[in-house]
Amino acid sequence: MSPSATVGTGAGRLAAEVPDYVRRRMSLASLLFEHPFPDDELLLHSVTVSMSAGDARAEARAVADRLRAIGVQRGQAVAVQLPNDPHTITAMFGVWMAGAVFVPVNPRFPAAEVSRILESVRPAILLSDAAATRLAEPIRYDDDVALVAWTSGTTGAPKPVAHAHSSYLELLDRVLTPLRGAGREAARRAAPNLVPVPLAVNAGIYNVLFGLRAGAAIVVMDGFDTRVFADLVKRFDVRSTVLPPAAMTMLADDDMVTDLSPLRFVRSITAPLSALQAVRFTEKFGIVVLNGYGQVEIGEVIGWTAADAREHPEKLGAVGRPHPGVAVKLVDVEHDVGRLFVRPPSAATALDPRRVDHDGYVDTGDLARIDVDGFVWIEGRAGDVINRGGNKVFPEQVEEVLRLARGVSDAAIVGMPDARLGEVPVAFVVMTDDTSDDELRRLCRLHLAPYKTPVAFHRVDALPRNEVGKVLRRALRATLTTPDS
Repeated sequence: MSPSATVGTGAGRLAAEVPDYVRRRMSLASLLFEHPFPDDELLLHSVTVSMSAGDARAEARAVADRLRAIGVQRGQAVAVQLPNDPHTITAMFGVWMAGAVFVPVNPRFPAAEVSRILESVRPAILLSDAAATRLAEPIRYDDDVALVAWTSGTTGAPKPVAHAHSSYLELLDRVLTPLRGAGREAARRAAPNLVPVPLAVNAGIYNVLFGLRAGAAIVVMDGFDTRVFADLVKRFDVRSTVLPPAAMTMLADDDMVTDLSPLRFVRSITAPLSALQAVRFTEKFGIVVLNGYGQVEIGEVIGWTAADAREHPEKLGAVGRPHPGVAVKLVDVEHDVGRLFVRPPSAATALDPRRVDHDGYVDTGDLARIDVDGFVWIEGRAGDVINRGGNKVFPEQVEEVLRLARGVSDAAIVGMPDARLGEVPVAFVVMTDDTSDDELRRLCRLHLAPYKTPVAFHRVDALPRNEVGKVLRRALRATLTTPDS
């Protein structure tokens, strides 16, 4: 759907036409209608399309009017299945202007997956390029619910997570406040925010809203391409952006991309970033990588600032320190590593109570250690740790070593059941040459304890990943039967 836009008549007038229920409470709709850009300034961009702030506001209002006209009521959900372009952003704001709940649906999903999503969240309408399709038996959400995002699906089927307008605004400011720095930096005009991940996932939505909250223009990509990314950085004078670790690896590996100026900072998102990945990217491009940690249900809770990056280069590999208002603790600590619990100022509206302890801390399901300076180091997912006869194997540690091999471009470690030891580590490797299994074993034994060495190496063309680059270990485990002899 590309709703017909009318020429904007001024931010002040359009803001005055915002419904009372939006003005009376904190609403994400304000990020568009109270954005500092005047109507005639370009605000939303893709590779081929640019849209002014006035047209974006007018188009969002046209979407809201259309939704009301076809019977969408406040608190009902609207599923939006559109490509990554400015019209998807205006549709999202139009949903909020109508008092409805935004539900992103990936346009690349097959029909069966779309049906599963619709059955789960029961929206009133599905908006797509083709039509606005009315759906049966929609449910009503609380007035403050803004959107339904989805967990990554790395350990099981993706789960819907409802976020409120108020809590989402808090988590944006939670991260933005320390990044703004001193008053001189805060007053400087924000450079455009380049969003290289899909708008159908929380990371895409979050980074669009993050840029708007910072007063910046937005540039979106439809699918990640290294050379398109480099072109957009130069074309829009992008100074900082976000990238999944997999995208950083692609850029570091692409010999045709040698310069990413004027880019100065990259914030790592969606998946764990290893020190090796960060070093390779920084050494090639001279760009500071700011790591971070969060989950769909709680937002980003831990991260780096530019000051920390300058003052603590030796901490490369940590995910950073807790953001303002966030408390962290470790539970069931063994050899300085424990299960990470965090207490953010706000969280998703329907957070599973089984994950929250009596002090309000949320069990992240990740294992971590915290050093004397307060930096948090993620050691792995609790469910991914392999217990080999009582010895714990952290997959990420073994993967780092395998990536040192001259012929390995990507690697993943999973546990396979074993009658004697309980489970054993198995490697899936993407190879660029014919490096032998024996060479890979020797490399592992040189850097790791013997029990951490994989019992088998499976060569694959590519590792299965979700939309934001996380390896789907469950898909790899499903292919295993017994170790190779």
